[in-house]
Amino acid sequence: MGRDLSNVVARFAEGEDLGRLQWEAPRLIFRGALRRVFEGQALVGLRAEQGDLVLADGSRFALGEPQDARWADAITNPPGLLDKLGIKAGMRVGVLAVEDDDFDTALAARAPAVAVLESLDILVWGADSLAELEAIPDLLSRLAPKGALWVVSRKGKAATLKDVEVMAAARVRGLVDNKVCAFSTTHTALRFVRRRNPGD
Repeated sequence: MGRDLSNVVARFAEGEDLGRLQWEAPRLIFRGALRRVFEGQALVGLRAEQGDLVLADGSRFALGEPQDARWADAITNPPGLLDKLGIKAGMRVGVLAVEDDDFDTALAARAPAVAVLESLDILVWGADSLAELEAIPDLLSRLAPKGALWVVSRKGKAATLKDVEVMAAARVRGLVDNKVCAFSTTHTALRFVRRRNPGD
């Protein structure tokens, strides 16, 4: 969901600089002669103007058109959690062992979780131990053929599972990981789908 562009000419109050511009929500980072980070209030009023991405303090990044507008839109309209998870209205979504009020509220408004966990387009499942990962085969049987399994786990110092452990357990069962996203300030999520056979 981020953006990255090299050889960007930036103009600041003290002069020009050449460097790399990155959008890693919620931060806009410029790496030139100096590393500069813009976030929060510094991004309020950000706009696209004649090929430049312009901040309220007058800082300008020459991206050219239409990149300036695309960056401005990505920064001012960041995707929500359901967008990151690929959850759309009308999908059959199941939730197991995940407790997050914000997620529950957003999900109820877009694609309420189904009670019967069968033929799911997406299953969001919380797991924080190797023992819990043993349930993957049963969970797979609940997915539609092209369904996706999101495994939500604690992150940072509170983590009791490593991403590589989740990936290894899933791969053994014929799954491939194809996306990761921050589920919340305390949890991360990894997306898995069935491995495609040649010719599919």
